[in-house]
Parts: sequence; structure tokens; C-alpha cells
Amino acid sequence: MEVALEILKYILPASIVFIGVYFVMQNFLESEQKKLSLKYKSDNYKLITPIKLQAYERMILYLERINLSNMVMRLYKQGQSAKQLQSTMLEVIRGEYDHNMSQQLYISSQTWKIIKTAREETVKIINSCSEQLNDDSSGLELSQFILELVGKTERTYTEVAIEALKSELNKAF
Repeated sequence: MEVALEILKYILPASIVFIGVYFVMQNFLESEQKKLSLKYKSDNYKLITPIKLQAYERMILYLERINLSNMVMRLYKQGQSAKQLQSTMLEVIRGEYDHNMSQQLYISSQTWKIIKTAREETVKIINSCSEQLNDDSSGLELSQFILELVGKTERTYTEVAIEALKSELNKAF
């Protein structure tokens, strides 16, 4: 019995010290893990922020480039038929979209849907205006028709999408 008490004298304090050290070490390691995680997030934020800003800039540039008024002014050429102008405009929209598609990684899904809607509606307007003209209509007639339609519209889809991008950017920063 004395041997058991003697062993207990050594084991009990050692167990208490071990349990205390275990909890202190566990708290210390959790604290260090939180510090490392916070540093990792901070470093990532510093790296991602410029890329996100660039994505917003590129998408606003894309929307400005597919804005009907801007596109008509930029793409219309003297002597061009309505079908040629329509084809050129649709190619530009498709090419610009394909070039900037990866930017959706940095933009919310909701805003990306608005951007896609702006693209789709712009294509619909071009096609609709072209269908309402004769087959032998000139590019000038199509340009004028599109510009008249845009002039009657309070806000174009591209303007709505730009506002959505700006709003999202303001919320993020």
C-alpha cells in the first residue's frame, strides 16, 4: 500500500502538470494558427485587390465598347450595307465578350448576369433593327435607326450594367 501511495505522489502532480501544459500549448497553437490565417488572408487581399479592380475596369470598358451609340460611331463605314454593319457589330460583341469572359471570376454572379443580359439585349436590338429594314438598306440607315431607338430609351442595358458594377465596387471597397 505504501508503494502505491509513493507512486501516486509522483504520478498525480505529474499528471496535473501534463494536463496544464497540454491546455496551455493547445491555446498557444490555436493562437498561432489564427495569426497565420489572418496573415495569409491579409497577403491574399493585397494580391487580389488590384486584380479585382482591374476586372471591374475591364468590364466597364467592355460595356462601353458594346454600348450601341459608341459601337455605331466606331464601326460604321461609308458605303457599308446594313447587313455588313450588323455582322461587324455582332462580331465585335462576341469577340469582346470572349476576351473578357474570365473576369467573371472576380465579379459577383448577380452582376455577371446583368452584364450577360446587357450583351444579349444589345444583340437583340441590333438584330431587331436590322430585321425591320429592307435587305438593300445601307449601314447609315441601320445606324440612324439604332441611334433613334437608343435616343428614345431612358437607360440602356449597358448603362444599367455599368451602374451595377459601380455599386458592387463601392460595396467591396
